[in-house]
Amino acid sequence: MRKPRPKNPTLAEHIHIVIEGTDTPAGKFFDVVLLITIVLSVVVVMLDSVLYWRLRFKELFVYAEWFFTILFTIEYALRLYSAPNRKRYAFSFFGIVDLVALLPSYLSLLFVGTQYLLVVRVLRILRIFRIFHLNSYLQQAGFLAAAFKTSQHKIIVFFLSLLLLVTIFGSILYVVEGPENGYTSIPRSIYWAVVTLTTVGYGDISPKTPIGQAIASMVMITGYAIIAVPTGIFTAELTRTMRPQLHPISCPNCGKFGHASNAKFCDRCGHDLHL
Repeated sequence: MRKPRPKNPTLAEHIHIVIEGTDTPAGKFFDVVLLITIVLSVVVVMLDSVLYWRLRFKELFVYAEWFFTILFTIEYALRLYSAPNRKRYAFSFFGIVDLVALLPSYLSLLFVGTQYLLVVRVLRILRIFRIFHLNSYLQQAGFLAAAFKTSQHKIIVFFLSLLLLVTIFGSILYVVEGPENGYTSIPRSIYWAVVTLTTVGYGDISPKTPIGQAIASMVMITGYAIIAVPTGIFTAELTRTMRPQLHPISCPNCGKFGHASNAKFCDRCGHDLHL
């Protein structure tokens, strides 16, 4: 019986192999050129924000920005066209980043200055993890994401408590100091409380009365006491996430309780755990 002839790849499949594949010469070449282009486009945006360079090379920067924008627009269209599941790509992390990297240029036609938001293209550098097969780094990022997810409720409660605290302190300073000392409204007083509690201390407004200064001292001390709370919560969850799950197995030789799920020998004395 004659074997069926292999199906010839379609144009979309060819494009997909080149754009998404990193194991072919064409795919590697495309990825390297893409990374270089992304870096150059971000450099152009940064130089354009410097007055000296903008005055000297304004037209060149405009042409370069639109060149990169058209290039990335074509690339985005090809990715969308060749994607096996277009909706999945469009709403994926990289799909959204690819689209957002294009919008500032087109928005600049309506709103002046939005072209400087093109620096978001630097997010596309994250493709380097996929291109150079740095999956271990992505795995470590997964640990961070998992730790944040498990600690998010505690962190949310902490920040809500913090919001309540700065609202109370700000309101008290508004009453104690008043508009004559710069505390012209409760929102502005809350701004002062946030700046003081986080130990930033801009100094644009500060209490002048003895009572206000005493309250400010309390806010500063409170800031030092609570500033490490979210870090401690996240660190504890990260340690718990990265810690290997231990099975309730005791070593028949030394009696050590708790071993890794795939352990065959005791990690203390080396005795066989399954004897």
